[in-house]
Amino acid sequence: MKKFFMITGIIVGLIVLSIGGYAYYLYDSTKDAVNDMHEKVETDQPKPIVTGNSKDLKPISIMLLGVDEREGDSGRSDTMMIIAVNPKEDKMLMFNIPRDTRTEIVGKGRDDKINHAYAFGGTQMAMDTAENFLDTSIDYYVKVNMQSFKDVVNAVGGVEVNNSFAFSDGGYTFPEGRQELNGKEALAYSRMRYQDPKGDLGRNDRQRQVITSIIDKGARVSSITKFDNILDILSENVKTNMTFQEMKDIQKNYKNARHSIESTEIKSSGKMIGGTYYGIVEESEKLRIQQLMNEYLK
Repeated sequence: MKKFFMITGIIVGLIVLSIGGYAYYLYDSTKDAVNDMHEKVETDQPKPIVTGNSKDLKPISIMLLGVDEREGDSGRSDTMMIIAVNPKEDKMLMFNIPRDTRTEIVGKGRDDKINHAYAFGGTQMAMDTAENFLDTSIDYYVKVNMQSFKDVVNAVGGVEVNNSFAFSDGGYTFPEGRQELNGKEALAYSRMRYQDPKGDLGRNDRQRQVITSIIDKGARVSSITKFDNILDILSENVKTNMTFQEMKDIQKNYKNARHSIESTEIKSSGKMIGGTYYGIVEESEKLRIQQLMNEYLK
C-alpha cells in the first residue's frame, strides 16, 4: 500500500546526503539538515565501526520504517523493511516484515500485529519489537513520512522497474517489461496487490524494485544536481539515529554493497483470531530469516 513509500527517502539519505562533502556549500547545508533529522533511540549494543580500514569495518543493520503521521494522530507504520549490509563482502540483504505479522509487542506485554508497535510506543517500541522478532540487534533506523515519496522519486529523475506482468492501477497502465516511472506512477505501481496472484509478496517485490533503483540513482554523481531538492524533502520528512558523520562514513565505506542485493520474503499464513486477521510466521521460518541475517552480519 501507499504507506510503503515513505521509506524510499531513507536510501537517498544514506547515500546522497554525504555526496555534499564534495563541496563546502553542500556540506554545510547537509550538516544542518541531518541535525534536524537526528532522533535518538536506545539500542541494545554500541553502534558498529563504520569508518577506518576495510578490515576494521563491521556489518550494519538498518530498519526502514514507513509511517503515516498527521496532525493530532500518533501515526501508523504500515511498512517495516530490514537491510543488512556487509562491507567486507560488498553485499546487502533486504526484506519486509509483513505488517500483519503476529508477534510479541515489546513493552505492551501481549501479542499483536507488528505494525501496531509504532502506534503504541513510537520508534523505540517498533525497533524493540523488530529486534525481538528477529532475535538480533538493529543498529540504525530511518523513519520516513510518506509525504516525501513522490517528490523523492521525481528528485532523482524517476525510477526504472522490470514489471513481471501487465496491469492497470491507480489510473495508470504498466506493460510487461522494463520501464521508467515518475513519482505518481511509481506510487501506483507499488500499491497494487489485489490483481497480483502473489498478493503482498508481489507488492513487496515491486517495492524493492523501486528502492533498488533509488539506491542506484542516488549513488550517481549526476544526482548532485538534484541535491538541494532532495535535501529539502528529506529534512522535513525523515528522522534517524544516524549522525552526520555516520552518514558520511556509510556512504564512503558501504556504498559498493548496492551492486549485490539479495531479497527474500518472510512466509506467513493467514489466520483469524478473535475476529482479527493475522499473519502467522512459523518458528522454522523465523529461524531461516535469523540465520540469513547472521550470514550478513557476522
